[in-house]
Amino acid sequence: MVSTEEMKRRLEEKRRRGEVEPSTPPRPGTEAPTKYCPTCGREYGPGANFCEECGTKLEEKVVEEKMAAPEAPIVSGDFIVVTSNYIPGYDVVKTIGLVYGLTVRSRGLGGQITANLRSIGGGEIKEYVTMMEHARQEAIDRMISHARELGANAVISTRFDSDSISNIMQELLAYGTAVIAEKKE
Repeated sequence: MVSTEEMKRRLEEKRRRGEVEPSTPPRPGTEAPTKYCPTCGREYGPGANFCEECGTKLEEKVVEEKMAAPEAPIVSGDFIVVTSNYIPGYDVVKTIGLVYGLTVRSRGLGGQITANLRSIGGGEIKEYVTMMEHARQEAIDRMISHARELGANAVISTRFDSDSISNIMQELLAYGTAVIAEKKE
């Protein structure tokens, strides 16, 4: 392993020979820093690779995205489903109570073999993603059906829970609070 001092020395030699241009932190108002030194915290532009102060290899700066606007409600005909405790533009006039929708899914033998082979290489297993997307929608539909039976026109505070049953089946539960909501005037 090369020491920090040796890295600094090599970098300085390359600069003297003109092989590497000196990297400087961006001036305020110009280019946003995209890299930083994990040791001393100094920020650099995208062309820099090593910190000029301590010689440490720079890391990419993670830029946090602005928080997204509240999730748009899921609307099924005249029925509304939200994950928040309220529905924008509506008043909850009556709380009915807990409702849920449950589904249990299993891949067929061929799908399990394909998924197991795919898992050896790592990464996303598309067969299970597709299965879980269908299971999620089925659980939501069953939760809505349960809420309609109780006279609700919306479900707030919707959540999901998932569990594995004997390593071959996947259970998915959608649940929330059934309410009667009226549009604000």
